[in-house]
Amino acid sequence: MLAGFLWASCGSAFSAELAVKPAEEITNARPVAHAARISTSEAPTIDGDLSDPVWAKAAVLDDFRQMDPNAGEPATERTVVRILYDANNLYFSVYCFDREPDKIQARSMSRDGPVFAEDQFRITLDPNMTRRNGYEFEIGPAGGREDGLLQNNSDDLTRWNTIWQVRSRIVADGWVSEIAIPFRDFSFDPSRSDWGFDFTRTIRRKAERDRWASHSPTIALTDISQEGTLTGITNTNVGIGLDIKVYGRLSFKHDWQQPNPNSALSGTAGVNAYYKLGQSLTLTGTVNPDFSDAPLDERLVNTTRFSLFIPESRDFFLQDAPAFEFGGLGFDKAPNAQPFFSRNIGLINGTPVTILGGGKLSGDYEDFGIGALSVLTNRKGTTPGQLLSAVRVTEPVLGESRVGFIFTDGDPTGLTRNTLAGADFQYRNSHLAGDNIFKSDVYYERSFSSALGQDDAFGAVLDYPNEPWAGELIFRQIGRDFAPALGFVNRPDIRDYEATISEKTRYRNPFLRWLLFGASGTFITSLDNQLESSQIRLWGEVESQRADAYDFNLYRYYENVPATFLLPKGVPVPAGEYHWINFAPTINTTRGRTLSVNWQIECCSFYNGTYFKSDLTLTYRPNPVFEFIPRYVATSIDLPTGYVAIHILSASGGVNFTPDMQIVAQVQFDNISRSFGFSARYRWEYKPGDEIFVSLGQSALIPGTTFEPQTTLASIRLGNTFRF
Repeated sequence: MLAGFLWASCGSAFSAELAVKPAEEITNARPVAHAARISTSEAPTIDGDLSDPVWAKAAVLDDFRQMDPNAGEPATERTVVRILYDANNLYFSVYCFDREPDKIQARSMSRDGPVFAEDQFRITLDPNMTRRNGYEFEIGPAGGREDGLLQNNSDDLTRWNTIWQVRSRIVADGWVSEIAIPFRDFSFDPSRSDWGFDFTRTIRRKAERDRWASHSPTIALTDISQEGTLTGITNTNVGIGLDIKVYGRLSFKHDWQQPNPNSALSGTAGVNAYYKLGQSLTLTGTVNPDFSDAPLDERLVNTTRFSLFIPESRDFFLQDAPAFEFGGLGFDKAPNAQPFFSRNIGLINGTPVTILGGGKLSGDYEDFGIGALSVLTNRKGTTPGQLLSAVRVTEPVLGESRVGFIFTDGDPTGLTRNTLAGADFQYRNSHLAGDNIFKSDVYYERSFSSALGQDDAFGAVLDYPNEPWAGELIFRQIGRDFAPALGFVNRPDIRDYEATISEKTRYRNPFLRWLLFGASGTFITSLDNQLESSQIRLWGEVESQRADAYDFNLYRYYENVPATFLLPKGVPVPAGEYHWINFAPTINTTRGRTLSVNWQIECCSFYNGTYFKSDLTLTYRPNPVFEFIPRYVATSIDLPTGYVAIHILSASGGVNFTPDMQIVAQVQFDNISRSFGFSARYRWEYKPGDEIFVSLGQSALIPGTTFEPQTTLASIRLGNTFRF
């Protein structure tokens, strides 16, 4: 009924005669390019001026084809890429021609800024030819850049940072960029002369994505399974493979709380060292790591019976995070029963604890993928320091697939002896019945606790992420006493069944890009097969040629609450069975606009009462220098047992003085905790790898109309990187 209503509302202009099925017409022969070697004395100057004569030695790559909107067709604007290398660096020159240069969208010039919201060019590199894990480098026309790790053809970890240079500028017939990426940035086998690689260009005003190697729209940008091959990379200089990053920090802290306010000034120093063992394996050591540059966690108020998952944001743990990934799609949408969650390291029941030091081994040894981590935490109150460890090993099999195991040991609280062991198999086939993709993951894990004994968790996923039809089946079981102290479990003693099916039709139409209809169901039972929760969802989504998206969701919920639990402000939800139906429309305008809007609404029931939630985010980026992003989440819950209104206000913003100097700020408040948080961070990377970092933080309570400061923090950090 919902699908029929949405289809009819689109009118005859969007008839099936206009639909295209590009995925059926696209082949996946891997293109090959050869990197031209130059001497170090010929190296181009990285200044955004492509007139260096040495670029004439490079082969020209310009056969870019569309992924969106018309997959497989030639790009509407020409893109020319040249590749050189010397003993030290890979060099890229990029010329993004544009017949309307005044319409090029440039929104950021910052490091790790919103490059996704503007015209951009993306380089993916896979030095070890895994066709699964790699590196990504994104650049924009104003000099903005972002780097990250690609994990398991699905995740994009952009908190990873490395040392590289880029300069971009807008010219009379488009925009250009020059890039230099040191070989020392990568863990790879230098005897390997072939690398996997690909390029993607986004023309934001057209919502057009052009790719060099793979053109199917079903291949996500994080998926490098169909990348091209870059040949001829030999005799590279990776030095002895040692990077040492040292820092010194001066900090000020003032505690405002009465009756004994106090101030303290302190200094500290620390070091991170990275050593490449055999070049494909990196050994990382840290002493007294500094996390002052981590952003504020997203402010959340829990209205469920289960604890919330807050992602990791600290650089030390995000660096080489793909080496610890387990279970593939088994935890992609629901982290419950995740065996290793690095955020548990440095926390004791939610209270921060100092990390004294640690070591990490990550990368590849021959065919084995390895991730090993041990961290020593400091004493906290009566809790002694703890040694916390995790080991993950994988082995590629069947071309695109892999099998592996994981082991963790330690309890951050020190109250129990706790270990976990698990194994998984991740199957990938990107050429099923032609060029269709099929994925399947199976995993098993068992925890061993001196307090709870032994128990297990296991699951399986079947995934068919194609067009026009896509589908997914998921099964998970989590034992009652499954409790990995270094993992994440928020709902044990269950079986979880999930199914999703969707149909997506693309159009060549001045207004409509695609229509998507789908249905999904989630059913959670106890281990004795009694239904505890269910959610049935029907949805329809439409995207315009400008990439503005509008969708409508219809939900049917069921909850069997075994015991009374409390919502915020102490509003009780009594034990019992509950059924309700909600609708949830969403407006998500393209991120390339000066002012973009994301607005999600859900209405109108909750257990046996009424419910309304509005989540509105505005993003204002008038130019590459300035951005401002306010967000307001308002939730109203009215039950027979009481009423609660939840208001969460937050905002972030920044000023980019140069591509290497920025200041960013965050502010948050919610009316449940009445707590206020503010953070401002200034960073100047005055030389690649060397920086000045200044941070200021303020926490407070606002119980009414008064502002009660709690803690003020300020610090300045100097960091230098030495490469050997």
